[in-house]
Amino acid sequence: MRLLIVDDDPALLDVLSLACEDEGHEVVTAFDGLDAMAKLDGVALVISDVNMPRLDGFGLCRRLRAADNHVPLIMLTSRDDEIDHALGLELGADDYVTKPFSTRILLARVGALLRREALRSAAVAEASGATSAVVRGRLTLDAERLDVRWEGTSVRVTVSEFRLLEALVKRPGVVLSRAQLLDQVRGSDSVVADRIIDTWIRRLRRKVEAVDEGFDAIETVVGAGYRWRDD
Repeated sequence: MRLLIVDDDPALLDVLSLACEDEGHEVVTAFDGLDAMAKLDGVALVISDVNMPRLDGFGLCRRLRAADNHVPLIMLTSRDDEIDHALGLELGADDYVTKPFSTRILLARVGALLRREALRSAAVAEASGATSAVVRGRLTLDAERLDVRWEGTSVRVTVSEFRLLEALVKRPGVVLSRAQLLDQVRGSDSVVADRIIDTWIRRLRRKVEAVDEGFDAIETVVGAGYRWRDD
């Protein structure tokens, strides 16, 4: 797999590049977010530092997701700050690792994300040729195109948000725990705490409410999880 590693520390770039190459990956490097934006062709996963000149890791994440580029992204941060982590995940990052870290841990997370994407691609390929649209009340989901529409109006979502929404609408009325939803979204290889589900739910609600301010189909069941309340 081709990996893009983004960091303004040349020494760290060298260490991470060697570690990833030893695992059989092809590595492309960039010294900040702007440099990275020009090197995305063929990249299967991005590892990016948060603190960089010109365009930092958060800015890179924001630009990627705004451009509908959902390449898996791992953020590296030198601050063990929950707000930093939450912000990165809110913007659409897939995972984060706090410095200093073990390269073995980082490589394990890279492997987990790459396996998740391979499974997702296989599922999409298997569904091709058959209708992939799911209609649930005023919501329409098209898994093949990762397209979400509420009353016919497009709602832009990330891959993780789409899979979360799909898991809910396919079992209307059924309460799904955070752990169950995380398994549906990320698979058994997930290395992210299940509380990230709360972040994705908030983000989904805001996005659909921008189309219909009365949207209330995702119901919180206190102490249990979430369910889709059908019309």
